[in-house]
Amino acid sequence: MSRVCQLTGKRPITGNNVSHSNRRTKRRFLPNLLKKRFFIPETGAWVTLKVSAKALKNINKLGIYAYLKKLEKKGVKHGVKL
Repeated sequence: MSRVCQLTGKRPITGNNVSHSNRRTKRRFLPNLLKKRFFIPETGAWVTLKVSAKALKNINKLGIYAYLKKLEKKGVKHGVKL
């Protein structure tokens, strides 16, 4: 499974580990992803999504149905039937 948020599209980025002597070696910064089940009361269905912590905060704030509708309006493909 890839490390990509299904809602926000966050994915790993690359950077450097910098040592005390200022040597640089490549590293990856991984997003904070969680596999979470959500119940959508409007459709009466359960959905399992791999979401970032930021997406989870937005879902808690707006509600899952409203957040998915908002993403749909923006043109983001989230893979959930509404």
